[in-house]
Amino acid sequence: MDCCSTFSSLLTLNQALEKLLSQAVTVCQTEQIALTQAARRITAQAITSPINVPPFANSAMDGYAVRLSDVTASAILPIAGKAFAGQPFHGEWPVGTCLRIMTGAPVPSGAEAVIMQEQAEVLENGIRFSTMPKAGQNIRLAGEDIRQGAEVLPAGAKLGVAELPLLASLGVAEVNVYRRLKVALFSTGDELQTIGQPLQDGQIYDTNRFAVRLMLEQMDCEVIDLGIIRDDESAIRDAFARADSLADVVISSGGVSVGEADYTKQILDELGQISFWKLAIKPGKPFAFGKLSHSLFCGLPGNPVSAALTFYQLVQPLLMKLNGYSQWQKPRQIKVKTTTSLKKTPGRMDFQRGILSSNAQGELEVQTTGHQGSHVFSSFSQANCFIVLEQERGSVAAGEWVTVEPFNGLLES
Repeated sequence: MDCCSTFSSLLTLNQALEKLLSQAVTVCQTEQIALTQAARRITAQAITSPINVPPFANSAMDGYAVRLSDVTASAILPIAGKAFAGQPFHGEWPVGTCLRIMTGAPVPSGAEAVIMQEQAEVLENGIRFSTMPKAGQNIRLAGEDIRQGAEVLPAGAKLGVAELPLLASLGVAEVNVYRRLKVALFSTGDELQTIGQPLQDGQIYDTNRFAVRLMLEQMDCEVIDLGIIRDDESAIRDAFARADSLADVVISSGGVSVGEADYTKQILDELGQISFWKLAIKPGKPFAFGKLSHSLFCGLPGNPVSAALTFYQLVQPLLMKLNGYSQWQKPRQIKVKTTTSLKKTPGRMDFQRGILSSNAQGELEVQTTGHQGSHVFSSFSQANCFIVLEQERGSVAAGEWVTVEPFNGLLES
């Protein structure tokens, strides 16, 4: 049997993503929280403006507020008063005079235009203008930017450094958001040791759980860390049952590869339903997804790069849909030339770590980070993109066009 036939039974990435997202239903529970505590939260309903922005007509320039009938080619208008931002003019404004006004200051009643100071000549007895103003010139009207009652953010928007100051400028003190997703996380394997503890014979550090936890926290999930579960059927069953009772999503690392999966697969068949087990991607073939009694389950491979890749490509969009983020988009892809050769065997879509940069001519190009083994996590620290090589493609020579997927914020340095 050739390699293409071997992999034909495996799900493609797009097939897996479609199956996974079809079972994801946004959490229903919402909460009202202070704006100051709302960073990275997702709006549960559209937010409308409680005020006009600007709240009053104001000057767009430093200059002079005038009535159109007072301004003629030869007229010299005495200054009757001044208006500053935060200090409106409230005095009498006689006919045949003008008012000194600064940017942002409320436009006095009766003013029909603001002439900027560069078009004004200051004389001893008043101001003479070098231009004839037009109605509304240099006046920002109330509600010109945002009308009271207008929608400023839709439901499903993520609140960040662009959105939160906007809401603050409108006087919004609280927002209605979806509750944070609860994600239970554990690793399986007798070979694993907690970070910071001395390694025993045959042990390695549990970097997968640490990396996944960092990504979950960056996505503002409530992480329930159940630690390392040893290769014991009873212990693994208890971990799944406990995780299922506590969380919306259960993520395990390890125990889903051929030769490791006996306990995990058997337990998942007992406690829930497996949707799919293997994918036609590299790294990340042994990725599992299914349902438990109360939660969704994602089984990440044990190799560090495979775990990070499958989390990025599959778990990330799943969590985005579950937490109500309606603006999620698939990672952007572009075509560039590779400056280095890339080794590949046909059969699976390959995600190689690459470095995207501009050459001396300002053209984008990509190069490999080097060794692409699924255990070499250092390739992520050097990379800023995936080089995505099609399923049936073989090795690539330097100078060929390839598809590149720049990292989004989850993996950016």
